[in-house]
Amino acid sequence: MADRINRTAKALGDATARIQSLVRREIAHSGTSLAQARTLATLEREGPRPLTELAELEQVSQPSMSYLVARMELKGHVGRSADSGDRRVVIVSITDAGRTALGGLLQRRAKLLAEYLGQLPEGEVATLEAALPVLAHLILALEDRRAVVSTR
Repeated sequence: MADRINRTAKALGDATARIQSLVRREIAHSGTSLAQARTLATLEREGPRPLTELAELEQVSQPSMSYLVARMELKGHVGRSADSGDRRVVIVSITDAGRTALGGLLQRRAKLLAEYLGQLPEGEVATLEAALPVLAHLILALEDRRAVVSTR
């Protein structure tokens, strides 16, 4: 069983990395960097976050995140405000324009994937569809682990 799990883990990791790489190329043509797209998605999913926490979530340095947020703010995709409890803390939030930009990126991704899914045999599409709840369960487990690690 351990060999099967290890083979599956490797194959799943390889497949998701390759799909993500191919989708990234599509995003690159949108005028929004991958870092901007990821940050917008994080803000949409997690809500407003202190700049330092956002840098941690995106696994970049605070100065890099500060620069990225400044560029996104110029585009109108994010807003900054001071924390009501500590005026030194900068809170970053997604704007309506940022949600619109993110929505466009997600539509491009879905369109690209749908185009290629449409070329697969129906049985393979059904297999992928059947695997989606399992992938969602795995994602929740990984997110729970991240939450536990970040509280240590």
